[in-house]
Amino acid sequence: MFHKFFSILVLLVLLVGIASAQDDSYALTIMHTNDVHGHHEPQRDGNGGAARQATVVSQIRDEVDNHLLLDGGDRFTGTLFHVQYRRQDSVQIMNAIGYDAMALGNHEFDDGSEVLANFIKGINFPALSANTDVSDDPLLAGLVEPSVILDVGGDKIGIIGLTTPETAILAKPSEYIVFHYDLINITQGEVDKMVAEGVNKIILLTHIGYGADVEVAQGVSGVDVVVGGHTNTFLSNVYTGARGEYPTVLESASGEPVLVVQASTKTIYLGRLDVEFDGAGLLTDWDGDAILLSRYISPDPDISDLIAGLAEPINELRAMPVGESAIELTGTNPRLCRIQECLLGNVIADAILDSTGVDIALQNGGGIRADIDAGEVTLGEVLTVLPFGNLISTFELTGADLLVALENSVSRIVLDENNNPSLDGASGRFMQVAGMRYTFDATQEVGSRIVSADVMQDGEYVAVDPDAVYRVATNDFIRAGGDAYAGLAANAINPYDQGSPLDQVVAEYITANSPISASLEGRITHQAGG
Repeated sequence: MFHKFFSILVLLVLLVGIASAQDDSYALTIMHTNDVHGHHEPQRDGNGGAARQATVVSQIRDEVDNHLLLDGGDRFTGTLFHVQYRRQDSVQIMNAIGYDAMALGNHEFDDGSEVLANFIKGINFPALSANTDVSDDPLLAGLVEPSVILDVGGDKIGIIGLTTPETAILAKPSEYIVFHYDLINITQGEVDKMVAEGVNKIILLTHIGYGADVEVAQGVSGVDVVVGGHTNTFLSNVYTGARGEYPTVLESASGEPVLVVQASTKTIYLGRLDVEFDGAGLLTDWDGDAILLSRYISPDPDISDLIAGLAEPINELRAMPVGESAIELTGTNPRLCRIQECLLGNVIADAILDSTGVDIALQNGGGIRADIDAGEVTLGEVLTVLPFGNLISTFELTGADLLVALENSVSRIVLDENNNPSLDGASGRFMQVAGMRYTFDATQEVGSRIVSADVMQDGEYVAVDPDAVYRVATNDFIRAGGDAYAGLAANAINPYDQGSPLDQVVAEYITANSPISASLEGRITHQAGG
């Protein structure tokens, strides 16, 4: 009888233990954005925008008990909202949607410490960066935290921030700010502090890029999830064009699973990661994907009204004069920028060259969409010429890869009866240039059409050396392989694709060089039978 009673007691204890273990499990939904760059409104195709994001966020919050909304940085720089409001637009929108934390991106430092300080003071959540020391900056000291511990449904969730150390050269931080490179040790130090406080669920919120996210995730113990930004990486299990699966599943330095996510750019997608932890804080299950903020999603009316109100003064901003042109800047009517050197192509390429200080600037003709009349030039006209919201990409490229790119530039050219390039072969991939010149022969086979290519060095043109490495700048669409420039996507050395907005750079160039008086200089020539 005693043995039977004892067996029942043991069984009850086991059942209670199992129930207790089940009760110790914890589910969390992480929603995330990154690299928004002031894109609060929908894109040209109608998808995206903060109002649709707010709708989806609200739906998810109604579905789950424990949730976080995080941002991987670079809310600044990219649209007229940031020009008009100096980042206070993001303050209003992020507060209204209800973010819980963000990492500081490099573009947060574009306009100096005062603008960033005002932004951080305005938001209702922490701005994080463990590797950024602002203690000597009188405007930012005490405003940037390395990490934060949040209570989410009665459990402690640790969040650590990181910012790309290259912010020192990518943005305009004050001389008092120091960006540390030892990301693994810095992160591990923050993790150890949290563990000592009893935290066993830790998120690393970064703006260091997908490759660096993977490296840190594998080099640190105790981090469960990495929510990233900086490289605009698109991860998904269902959408075409994704770089990889959502999430990227890795093994930490201590052999535990760690998940890496990122959600593209410009508020086109919202990332959703559902995770489950056991009582010891170890990941036991996960699921999720990027959610397209489709034009078929009803936008949140309150956020729509907020954005509409913010947009009203921007219409006036579009009418703002940025300079003058002494001549009509032509090239799109007809589409000459797609078959030959054009005035607008020269101006845009010169602006890129002047802004970046590289050796060579490239601009695809298909990215040039309107002419500019002689006389006053408004910001709205510049935006009509360059409507795609492209950022400037900088990178290095061998001379051999540059020649391959030029071959792609002229690969669609066909000739008229006089052996001149015809508009019948006009292609958006045709490349306008600055800092170099090239000659092509469209009577030759595709892939063998470049007759010569020269780079400006010390005031003289010198033939492109296939073995040399040149500093190049173009727009982010081309650098990512658009218009069949796969070689730029595959072979660019040390690329950085989140530079200044192209339209802003061109507007500033027109302001600085007014009245503009461009001319055709023989940068691109056709030599039939050459």
